Amino acid sequence: MKIDPSQVRHLAKLAWLELSDVEIEKYAKDLSAILDYVDQLNVLDTKTVQPTYHVMKHLKPGRQDEVRPSLNLDTFLENVPQHQEGAIQVPKIIEIT
Repeated sequence: MKIDPSQVRHLAKLAWLELSDVEIEKYAKDLSAILDYVDQLNVLDTKTVQPTYHVMKHLKPGRQDEVRPSLNLDTFLENVPQHQEGAIQVPKIIEIT
């Protein structure tokens, strides 16, 4: 399946990524190669293959959920650098333009 640079630009915009023209060309080729490889699965005859819901036959059960005590809000907020009205304040890292 061919992925063209305009599709990569669109994906990059959705992911808030800034890519150079060189990177866009590289990702277009790489994504095309990945999708071509995955497309090979369409030619496999799987009519006689039983569905597999999990690859491991014997699963160890996870621990049981249990309610346990945790930090109260005041103790928690004492351990964060900045907070306001019960919420943690973090530095702004994304500029929306």
